[in-house]
Amino acid sequence: MIQPSKILKEKFGYDSFRANQEKAINAIIDGRDTLVLMPTGGGKSIIFQIAALCREGIGVVISPLIALMKDQVESLKSNGINAEFINSTQSQKEVDLIKSRIKNGTIDLIYVSPEKLLTRDIYDLLKQIDISLFAIDEAHCISQWGHDFRPEYIKIGKYINDFQNVPRVALTATADKVTQNDIVAQLQMKEPEIIIDSFNRPNISLNVLPANFRFDTILDFVRAHKDQSGIIYCLSRKTTESIADKLNNKGINAAFYHAGMSAEKRENVQDDFINDRVNIICATIAFGMGIDKSNIRWVIHYNLPKNIEGYYQEIGRAGRDGLPAQALLFYTYQDVILLKGFIEESNQKEILENKLERMQQYADSLVCRRRILLNYFNEQYDKNCGNCDVCNNPPQQFDGTIIAQKALSAIYRVNQQEPLSILIDILRGSGRAEIVNKNYQNLKTFGAGRDVSGFDWKYHFMQMINMGLIEVEYNNGNHLKLTQQSNEVLFNNRKVSLVHPTKATEVLATRAEKSKPKSQSSVLADELFIRLKALRLEQSRLRGIPPYIIFTDATLVEMSKKLPTMPIDMLEISGVGEAKMATYGQMFIDVIVKFVNEQSNLGKKQKGSTYIETWDLYGKDMTPEEIAIKRNLNPVTIYSHLAYLYEKGYSIDLRKYIFDEEIAKITEAVATYGNKALKPIYDHFEQKIEYHKIRIALTLISEKTE
Repeated sequence: MIQPSKILKEKFGYDSFRANQEKAINAIIDGRDTLVLMPTGGGKSIIFQIAALCREGIGVVISPLIALMKDQVESLKSNGINAEFINSTQSQKEVDLIKSRIKNGTIDLIYVSPEKLLTRDIYDLLKQIDISLFAIDEAHCISQWGHDFRPEYIKIGKYINDFQNVPRVALTATADKVTQNDIVAQLQMKEPEIIIDSFNRPNISLNVLPANFRFDTILDFVRAHKDQSGIIYCLSRKTTESIADKLNNKGINAAFYHAGMSAEKRENVQDDFINDRVNIICATIAFGMGIDKSNIRWVIHYNLPKNIEGYYQEIGRAGRDGLPAQALLFYTYQDVILLKGFIEESNQKEILENKLERMQQYADSLVCRRRILLNYFNEQYDKNCGNCDVCNNPPQQFDGTIIAQKALSAIYRVNQQEPLSILIDILRGSGRAEIVNKNYQNLKTFGAGRDVSGFDWKYHFMQMINMGLIEVEYNNGNHLKLTQQSNEVLFNNRKVSLVHPTKATEVLATRAEKSKPKSQSSVLADELFIRLKALRLEQSRLRGIPPYIIFTDATLVEMSKKLPTMPIDMLEISGVGEAKMATYGQMFIDVIVKFVNEQSNLGKKQKGSTYIETWDLYGKDMTPEEIAIKRNLNPVTIYSHLAYLYEKGYSIDLRKYIFDEEIAKITEAVATYGNKALKPIYDHFEQKIEYHKIRIALTLISEKTE
């Protein structure tokens, strides 16, 4: 059996597994049913991909997302792995060709949509072949308690029961305990290995902002993150179109995406985003499910999400490459009212209300937001993360008893029969017709809160709702009601602590203050990164594949810092496997070499530049002595450079600089002094064999013994 670690290095270009990946792979290789819970971007796919390559037969991957199938298959092919997909987008001729390859055993993994899987011809096909595993991706779709339930998934459990002794692998990024148990039951898994990885994505900065001046804040943010890919999630289709239009009118490349568009238009928008032709997508929550795009740098929620599971999955689409990413959430009372309205029409009212309340608690939190997220998924996290707005800019509490008493008194004096907007107008002393017509200008609380802005009043009311001082009658005009706790504030002088709303400028300014000026090396790395990114984009368009399938941003960043100028060094970069090295390696090395030489000419020495200069001159048929004169270096140093380059895989004929008899003598000395002992061997021969020959001989001897 091929070792998983060998496949990881040779095919995917990584030296080690992330936490729990290897454990899950080994469980599947042993034939065990396995449920894997890992956050978006946590490396779920590589688990069933490597496990399938280690087991006999073809791995069958069931995915509801056509775009994700295409994405993953392209990525696998770029890593030298034989993979295909079958779904509704293909012609019968294309499907027949793939089926033929499956029968011939020339495919390692086949991705199938649930609809295609359940057809008779695919069933008959799978019955004729050896199957290494069934992987059910986005497994929460199989559970009625999951946030993206899909009825057609229900039949999968019974279907794969016809394939005995084939391990079932269920994978999802978000599933609470109820959903986990339902997945196991629906798939009829037998004593499954349940592997739950940490849901912590420390590279994502979490921020919640009041929803005033949302577009202005977004505009400032986008301009500060020029050329970065990002998603703006909205509740309504109309909002997606409106924001995209406004951004385009400001000269920012954006598109919208929602279910009201034709399938062709949605596909075109998604394709433009994947291929970096459009940087920003304004979308409803349906967007992004099928995207493996690793270089999304930020996600903005224009509206409050309906539950933490969906929110966590959506922000998880940012920073999949492990580089810093940001999540901004705008929080407003109107969104809560809108979502409550949706819930009223649902037949799962109680559970959906509970989930929305947890989302509100997250948005209104005065403690580390990451702690709330992780604890929601039953992961203990008892420290502050240092990468959320609460940690970086702690809310300042103040005695809000008087404000609370004014608000509660206003509710009491209108007999608990008015919504928030009317109550704020009363407190602010508005003279609009609706207030006057109801004689509210005669109330004792009329104008009692003129000194507080309407926006601040909304924020304070929201806090009091979350504290249990006020209830909202969502099924009766959203009237605000008093509670038992309200009476304690009104009549027993119970103290109330409130928090001033955080302004977007404060959050963004705090983050800016924390960023340190870049060093000269960082600036140069950034410059090289831009060049490598340009080459990647050029190659992606030439080959018709997304840029991140060639190399992720994280891989390019590592290249920019480590400056691999030789094939053996390039293979040490994370994400550069043998297939990608063969296809792309040398062209990226050429860009790095050119950059290093430019910097060297400017007097900015880079790591490895001295070897590259020697290599360039060697390529011009100059002798080591001539190179030494040209570079004003000792010839021994040049010979040492050539030996190093030889060790790194460069085509250099070292044997023309030393006789075979000299190698034989030095080999005997190595047995006594070791193969690193230049000086002792030099002294042993009483300095009769030149120093540089000993260096060359040691390189050749080491090569023989490896």
